[in-house]
Amino acid sequence: MTKLIIQIPCYNEEKTLPQTLKDLPRAIPGVDKIEVLVIDDGSTDGTVKVAQEMGVDHILKLPWHMGLARAFIAGLEEALRLGADIIVNTDADNQYPGKYIPLLIEPILRGEAEIVVGDREVTKVPHFSLFKRFLQSFGSKVVGMAAGMNIPDATSGFRAMSRQAALRTLVLSEYSYTLETLIQAGAQKIPVKYIPIETNPPSRPSRLMRSVMQYLAHSFSTILRIYTMYRPLKVFLLIGSLSISGGVLLGLRFLYFYFTGRGSGHVQSLILAAILSIVGFQICLIGLLADLVGFNRKLLEELVFKVRKLELEIQHLKEREHGIQRQADSGSGR
Repeated sequence: MTKLIIQIPCYNEEKTLPQTLKDLPRAIPGVDKIEVLVIDDGSTDGTVKVAQEMGVDHILKLPWHMGLARAFIAGLEEALRLGADIIVNTDADNQYPGKYIPLLIEPILRGEAEIVVGDREVTKVPHFSLFKRFLQSFGSKVVGMAAGMNIPDATSGFRAMSRQAALRTLVLSEYSYTLETLIQAGAQKIPVKYIPIETNPPSRPSRLMRSVMQYLAHSFSTILRIYTMYRPLKVFLLIGSLSISGGVLLGLRFLYFYFTGRGSGHVQSLILAAILSIVGFQICLIGLLADLVGFNRKLLEELVFKVRKLELEIQHLKEREHGIQRQADSGSGR
């Protein structure tokens, strides 16, 4: 039996949540059971009440407002605990039409991908400004370079994940999960596929992109941190090589003046060349150490994956034993 759980992270979404829930499919070919999970990220309005009135299957309440990234990963863990074979994440502001969910999970059902992302075709979105279209398109290319695969829409939150992909997903960022999970998927060679979708007109201003500068700062720091985590040798070798190259150029400059009889006035170039070369060499050594540490990170990721899987299997066995015990009790007339 294939079970699909549609998770919706929410923070003060009492006005937009009803339409989002109404738009979700109730039956999909190839899926035996569809359930909806609302993750309440410390809402102070009537979000939880609305979800209850709309008959949502599961509501996960976070202790306080923890941010979108934490809400996303908490939803994944809860969906896995609930026995999901496929997890679809969508936004509570009804940006993503529910009619695309069957198309979103189709590549997973066919075994063609483990993660499927809805491609908004950002260069064509009518309610995006020209500058925002450029930022989204350029940012997706940068993330694609970091992930080592073609990524047309890096910031789309409309995505489906198989159970195996969800078990391997780790989110360290407190800002957003979209960029980090794609770079992580590229590093782990997880098959990712994109399907083109349309979006509904915005129902409210974006809460993640309060300003262009804030968005750029958060996105750049996330890409740099995650890329350095998964490709440390490349990053440190590049920085070290730039430093060594600067040292070599200054050294050649000093030699030029030295052999032309004017070297006495350019000793500072020789000193700076030596400093840059030594620093560059040290940075390269740091890269080698970071690469070795990266092997430990891979082992830890595999350990987390196996621990998660084992915990879920133990939970399933306990629930099964509990069910058998209840049947035995009812059969004996207790």
